[in-house]
Amino acid sequence: MRIAPLFAMLALAPTVALAEAVTFQAADGVTVHGDYRGDGAGPMIVLFHQAGSNLHEYDPIAPELNAAGFDTLAVDQRSGGQAYGAVNQTAKAAGGDYLAAYADLEAALAWASAKQGGAIVWGSSYSAALVFRLAADHPGDVRAVLSFSPGEYFGDGHFVRDAAAGVTQPVFVSSASDAGEISAAQAIAAAVAGPVTQLAPQRATHGSSALRSDQNPDGAAEVWASVNTFLAPLR
Repeated sequence: MRIAPLFAMLALAPTVALAEAVTFQAADGVTVHGDYRGDGAGPMIVLFHQAGSNLHEYDPIAPELNAAGFDTLAVDQRSGGQAYGAVNQTAKAAGGDYLAAYADLEAALAWASAKQGGAIVWGSSYSAALVFRLAADHPGDVRAVLSFSPGEYFGDGHFVRDAAAGVTQPVFVSSASDAGEISAAQAIAAAVAGPVTQLAPQRATHGSSALRSDQNPDGAAEVWASVNTFLAPLR
């Protein structure tokens, strides 16, 4: 008598997609590594990490997005490192600076677009800046942009704003709960040609770690609430 209700509850529980290791080639021949989660049915979100990091930045984030109806591709870019106790497989074989990693973003977008006809792109810190260029360069493939702690990280002081001026897709921008980060994100958001949602969170850490309860225990829920509201129409 007790078994049937248990099976019923298990049947109603959301399925957590298992990570499938994938690789694809950047334009310069570098092999880029990623973790794909999904069944090909939901819209794709491509997840790019911050400096010194790797695709495991998204280990607790990707399953939440899967449960919300999205497929995910978390990427190891060549500019990265051993955060979260993991090896960045792309950086291990072929290191490079922030701008060199743009080729990895393009390769990941091409892979996702070939699989599912376009993608939402999501960046963290330096990649949160590069996703604006990715959206401007590939308007037919990028459906929307989520950018966590963007800044002018590339020396000339206007690279990201120049790229943002060519972005017409919906954009979500957030930052750490730091006046300097909020101001930097606001300047980039103001340059975007399309619709923008900016969150200035009360409590948040730098980059996508703001959505990790182990990194941002007091503020992750606030950031998730805004992200889910932004993503809802894109399902």
